[in-house]
Amino acid sequence: MKTAWIAVLAALAGAGASAQDFPAKPIHIVVPNPAGGTVDVVARAVAHGMSPRLGQPVVIDVKPGGNNVIGSEMVARAAPDGYTLLMGGTHVTINPLLRRLPYDGLNAFTPVALLAATPNVIAVGTEVPARSIAELVALAKARSLNCATSTAGNGIHLAAERFRAQAGVAFNYIPYQGGVQASLAVAGGHAEVLVAPLSDAMPHVESGRLRILAVTSLQRHEIIRDVPTLAESGFPGFEAVQWFGAFAPAGTPRAVIARLSGEMRRALDTQEVRASFAKLGLAVTPMPAEQFDEFLRTETRLFTAVIRDNGIKAD
Repeated sequence: MKTAWIAVLAALAGAGASAQDFPAKPIHIVVPNPAGGTVDVVARAVAHGMSPRLGQPVVIDVKPGGNNVIGSEMVARAAPDGYTLLMGGTHVTINPLLRRLPYDGLNAFTPVALLAATPNVIAVGTEVPARSIAELVALAKARSLNCATSTAGNGIHLAAERFRAQAGVAFNYIPYQGGVQASLAVAGGHAEVLVAPLSDAMPHVESGRLRILAVTSLQRHEIIRDVPTLAESGFPGFEAVQWFGAFAPAGTPRAVIARLSGEMRRALDTQEVRASFAKLGLAVTPMPAEQFDEFLRTETRLFTAVIRDNGIKAD
C-alpha cells in the first residue's frame, strides 16, 4: 500500500513539474486536412501567435488522408505531454459515429480550445443558370447535377445530404479531400454545385467564378449580406456550421491544457487575425477547454440525429 502511494505521489510530482516547465521543446500541430484549407489556415495563425509567447517553435505538420483519420491517429497515439496537438473540425465528432477507427474516437482526445467557425455555402459555377435556391432545386429536378463536396460522412457532406433530402432532389456527388478542392472543381467547371465552407469558397467568389446562392448559418453573413440564408430560402431552421478547434491526446495534464488553451485563444484575439479571417468569412470563436468539451457533446448529439434521420453511411 505504501509503495502504491509513493508511486502516485511521484507521478503527480512529475506531472506538476512537466506542466511548470512547459514548453521545453517545439510543439507540433497536426493538420489532418490538405494544405491551404481552413483547418490549415487556423493552425498557422495559432502557431504564428503562440510561438513568441511560448518561447518555442510551433510547427505545422500536414497529414491529410483517410477521412482525417491518418493525422488524427498520430495525435491519439502521441505522448500526452502537450507537444503533439491536433487541429480538428467536425470530423472529430463525426468519424466515431460512422467509422471503425484505429483509436478510441473522441475519448482519445482532450479538448483544448474552440477557435474559429464558418458557415457552409451552397454555390454554383457562374455558367449554371440558377440565381436562387428555388431555381437550383428546379434545375436539379429537371436534370442531373454534379455536386462537389467533401468525403462521405464529413460535416460538409452531411450538410449537403440534409439539403438534398429536404429539397427532394438527387445529386451526383463528387467527393474531394476538402472544401478547397471542391471549390476549385466547381470554379473550374468540373461540377455544377458546391457545398463547402464559406472560407474555402470566398477566393473563387471574389474572382467571379462562383456564385453563392445561400449560407447555412441562421443569420446572413456580414461579408455577403445580399446572400440569403438557407432558412430564408425555404428551409426553416436549417443550420450547418464548420468549426475548428484544438485537441491534445487524452491524459495530457490539466495545467498544460490550460496553458495551451489560453495561448491559442490569445493568438487569435488580435485585430490582424480577426481582419484576415473576416475576409475569408471565418469568425474567431474562442472557447476554453471546459466549454469546448460541452460543445462537443452537443455536436455529437446533433450529428447522431442527422446521420440517423438521413440514413447516412460512410463509404
